[in-house]
Amino acid sequence: MQDLRQKTIRSGLAKLMGQGIGALMRLAFMVVLARLLDPREFGLVAMATAITGLLAMFASAGLSSAAVQARSISGQQISTLFWVNMLIGVVFAILCCALAPVLVRFYDEPRLYWLTILLAPGFLLSAASVQHLAILQRDMRYATLTVVESAGQLLGLVAGVTLALAGYRYWALVGATFASQLGVTSGLWATARWLPGRPGRIGSIVPLLRVGGTITLQTLVTYVGYNLEKILLGRFWGAEALGNYGRAYQLISVPIDNLNSAFGGVAFSALARLQDDPVRLRHYFIHGYSLVISMTVPLTLFLGFFADQIFLVLFGPKWLEAAAIFRLMTPTVLIFSLINPFGWLLFATGRQRRSLHTALVIAPLVILACVLGLPYGPRGVAAAYSIAMALWFVPHMVWCVQGTPVSVRDLLPSIGRPVLASLVAGTLGIIVDRYTMADKSPLVELVFGGGFMLAIYGVMILLVLGQGGFYRDLFRDLRKVSVPS
Repeated sequence: MQDLRQKTIRSGLAKLMGQGIGALMRLAFMVVLARLLDPREFGLVAMATAITGLLAMFASAGLSSAAVQARSISGQQISTLFWVNMLIGVVFAILCCALAPVLVRFYDEPRLYWLTILLAPGFLLSAASVQHLAILQRDMRYATLTVVESAGQLLGLVAGVTLALAGYRYWALVGATFASQLGVTSGLWATARWLPGRPGRIGSIVPLLRVGGTITLQTLVTYVGYNLEKILLGRFWGAEALGNYGRAYQLISVPIDNLNSAFGGVAFSALARLQDDPVRLRHYFIHGYSLVISMTVPLTLFLGFFADQIFLVLFGPKWLEAAAIFRLMTPTVLIFSLINPFGWLLFATGRQRRSLHTALVIAPLVILACVLGLPYGPRGVAAAYSIAMALWFVPHMVWCVQGTPVSVRDLLPSIGRPVLASLVAGTLGIIVDRYTMADKSPLVELVFGGGFMLAIYGVMILLVLGQGGFYRDLFRDLRKVSVPS
């Protein structure tokens, strides 16, 4: 147990560092491009990617997660999975091109034709890297993944900014995506040092295809539920409204998604190896969940409390409408940060069907809420989205842990303490900001208000709510793994 614990922590640190670097690069990309481009241009690209992103759900067919979750897998099975992925990639690249004229008519936007076609090669690049990614994940080589993903993001950042400065406007966003995909795929092939062989019999991978199909269907349903509002906003409110909404959604999601991705990949790999040991699995999940929540909750509330200052500092006054949408989205992202880790538990213990069933409930709930909010524009959609997710949280948590080694009672302290500490810290931060920073610049407000909120949160979580022991144990483990064994 100690070896797995230390390997998990070491992998988690590498993954977290990589996600942190990636988040900083994506933030830099967003800041530079937001200064060079207008909301309408971001909205134009979002019109296409909202649809092509739906197709991308099929590019991996869930076969990366299926390969990681499998107790054992042969080289021939991995090769067969690779060629299945490539076949799917070719089919959806062709389908993407075929959809170009459909999108032009749907949005009444001729510029979408070539924009959509030039997104098609991304399906081939993504499909070509699925099993290489799975190999590195099974071996928990997250330090290697950190380097590969960071290099790919850096390549995309350089390509996008270069194209924007050269005057290619919205094409800079397309070029950045392609360059990043190319960099990551090339890096995965170079570091995994695996070449696919001839495919074997399909019968040998039917169980993996079944798992992958379930994961893909669940991901597809979730994607539709979480992204249909972008399609509707683009159709009925235009590119500028979608640009503001998309920028707000992306900015508030970047830090939370990166934290969840950093911990999620490692947790999934570790928990999958403990699926036959419920006591250890429960211990690992609760501690991992507590750590993630203690980081994501205060960060989410900080972003919501200081939305205006963040947008003024990073993007400028032309994006203030996005700041208002950003604030209304805060409850949505907060609930996501609380429920996303349940996916680790369900996938690692072979409960993919339950994850699919929860998605089949969430999707129509969110779609209904967004349709009701659509007449009121991006702000109405954001508010309705947040209300729906807040109502869904408790039923989702109860459903996910039912029959697993983890209970709702185990999780309540992990949720309650960070939420309480963050609300107290955020409220005091706003009071201090309002009465002492009224005549200061947005940057000064952000630095001092955020610093004060962080300090209060630390006092609350460590001293008032008694979490000092938890973090002392964590740092003790970190010291043990800081020296290579």
